[in-house]
Amino acid sequence: MKQDPAKNTKARALLAALLTIESVVVASLGVWLIILAVTAKSVEILPLLGVLIFIVLGSGGLFISARGFRNGKYFGRAPALLANLIAIGVSKYQFAAGLYFVAVPLFLLAIVTAIAAIRAIPETGRFS
Repeated sequence: MKQDPAKNTKARALLAALLTIESVVVASLGVWLIILAVTAKSVEILPLLGVLIFIVLGSGGLFISARGFRNGKYFGRAPALLANLIAIGVSKYQFAAGLYFVAVPLFLLAIVTAIAAIRAIPETGRFS
């Protein structure tokens, strides 16, 4: 079965855009957390540093995956799928807490991005 290169390019561009949006959202959450820590009366520094390290790694990983897809590479496919499956799980806890205004957009973005990552099929012979 022959794949349509234009369709593959569109799928990669959509996935790259979604991953970039997710990267920016995760980074902005990190900035928000820093602002909260600065304005708080007391802060536990070690847990805060741990969370900030994961935010930097997560946001950076999503951005690198997006850049790879934009350049026609597929090395970010598994991390992109894993990150979005985790986000779907996180949205479950947001639903349980009654934070629907957070849970619904998170769930929708994660499910669309996960499906796009699954559907982004490399062109024949291009598994780099």
